[in-house]
Amino acid sequence: MVGSCDARIRLTSTADNAYQRRMMPPESELMLILAPDRYVLRACRRLGVPHVVVYGARHRDLAFQEIPAPAIPVFCEDHHKPEAVLTALHRAGFGDRQFTAVQTTIEPLLITASILGRALGARVLSPTTAVLFRDKFLQKQRIADAGLATARSVLIDDIFALEPDFVMPFERGVLKPVTGLATQTTSVVDGLDDLLATARRHRQQRISSRTFVLEEFITGDEWTADGVVSDGELLFYGLGRYEQPCLATLQDNAPLSMRKFDPHSESWAYAAADDMVRAALDALGLTDGVFHMELFHDPQSGRVVFSECAARRGGALTEEEILAKFGVDLGEAAVQCALGWKPELDVRIRPGTVGSVYFTSRPGTLAACPSPAELTDLPDVSFARIELPIGYRMAGAAASTTTRIGMAMINAADPQSLERRRAEVLRWFDERLVVIPAATTGAELRDWHRGVSGTDEFADVLYGE
Repeated sequence: MVGSCDARIRLTSTADNAYQRRMMPPESELMLILAPDRYVLRACRRLGVPHVVVYGARHRDLAFQEIPAPAIPVFCEDHHKPEAVLTALHRAGFGDRQFTAVQTTIEPLLITASILGRALGARVLSPTTAVLFRDKFLQKQRIADAGLATARSVLIDDIFALEPDFVMPFERGVLKPVTGLATQTTSVVDGLDDLLATARRHRQQRISSRTFVLEEFITGDEWTADGVVSDGELLFYGLGRYEQPCLATLQDNAPLSMRKFDPHSESWAYAAADDMVRAALDALGLTDGVFHMELFHDPQSGRVVFSECAARRGGALTEEEILAKFGVDLGEAAVQCALGWKPELDVRIRPGTVGSVYFTSRPGTLAACPSPAELTDLPDVSFARIELPIGYRMAGAAASTTTRIGMAMINAADPQSLERRRAEVLRWFDERLVVIPAATTGAELRDWHRGVSGTDEFADVLYGE
């Protein structure tokens, strides 16, 4: 593993620091990137933008996302802390260098990037705006103050200290960490008793999050809008939907599925969402960058309600879906906006429907699964990524919308064809997935192997027989 990691990420030892000082880019432009993003790094290479990438222990241990030259990697023990990032940069010889911009795709690093940008004199999202894009309570307050439809919400300073006389202003709510993401530690609560029971459970489990927001439960389809803003102008956005809301997907332990709306055949969706997308961005003050917005749409009334918005590209295969459907590279746009360049977008709408699906994990150890090449050999599968290595010990129920073995993108003529093809690809993958169960006894493992192999080749044997 260490050797593999060394090949993928230039580890910062004394020798590596000397290499970095020899290879330092010219003074004119230098971008600081917090946490590697494969599409941001590709954009820097294509645009000729010199860049330093600060990465943490998780990226080094997983060794999945590469940091290829000419990127200059700098290891940081905890790249969530400005102190740790600044000291790591000084150790790597960048203490006196001027950075043009600080960029990150990772939402928990947004405020860190903002603080570092101010300290380094670089272009970056302002701390006030960064806070609005991280704190879900403050974000909804700003949206509500702008007169836009959104869920009512109440702040709970410390979920461990929730009092029995707490006033719940609505019958049903969604409880989530105030700076959470990916639907992690998020639950539906039906009334005060359920809320208090959830609070007691969180306290007993000693979860790391303490400040929560309780939001009014909103029904409807969950939509997404991913786009680009430059100098206050909304240049582009692509609208999409989750096939079922993220929270319901986690509760059902179902594969997360999504697709993009076609601006021609589904123009009604863009007409319904357009005013909300534009007004919400204005209210939150995003003037430069890419964004991922989530909305709720009531199919009966046509009403669109703001859910939340992030000042970064959407997760899963959002980059790939937007590029396939609209010809827009959000990674490239993120780099250009960070540097203050106006992206020149050549939007080309691909006919048909583009969507994606997760390959969900199951309890046990991953022993074998189809490769990305095998998946893309299937009809209509245009892209696939397997993220877990063979031998990885998988949990059971998904803890967040980032829990998966991998993902695949599928192109189809229409939404109905996409849904059928997605189900077929999931079945095909599952038939070839081999997981050693999380058994507690040797007997259970032996029984499992007999069933998988159809033989008893590792049964007890006697000498002389």
